[in-house]
Amino acid sequence: MKSSGPDPIDVAVGGRVKLQRRLRKVSQTQLAEHLGVTFQQVQKYERGTNRISASRLMMISDYFGVTPAFFFEAIPGQDARGLEPERDSETDMVTQFISSPEGMALNRAFVKIKSARTRQQIVALAKAVAEPEVREFAMETAGDAVGTLHSL
Repeated sequence: MKSSGPDPIDVAVGGRVKLQRRLRKVSQTQLAEHLGVTFQQVQKYERGTNRISASRLMMISDYFGVTPAFFFEAIPGQDARGLEPERDSETDMVTQFISSPEGMALNRAFVKIKSARTRQQIVALAKAVAEPEVREFAMETAGDAVGTLHSL
């Protein structure tokens, strides 16, 4: 029995189209004009509600200067060869962040920094700021577990 809603692969491919479009600051209308479709059709592609044909995916790949394989790199539960990979929640988290508006803004700004030393210092700063939050989360989680044990 077929489930309702868009296929997860169509959603993933559409999400990668949207990511490329946003990274390159291309509007849906601009992409639609290149493809010879309406901007509403591009919206449907990006949401995965309409499938992208192979020929249209090639047009999108050429437009953004990426290989068609790029659009399949984020398929949930499969690697590029269609095999089940080991789940890596950190990779999933990073991919989600990079796709977010904050992630794109941070990456755009970061790549404009010419000094390798400055980039290293920014990475060190980000790690230092993140560490207390990670430790705080671990302490809260441990505290919750201890509280649960005491209530038993």
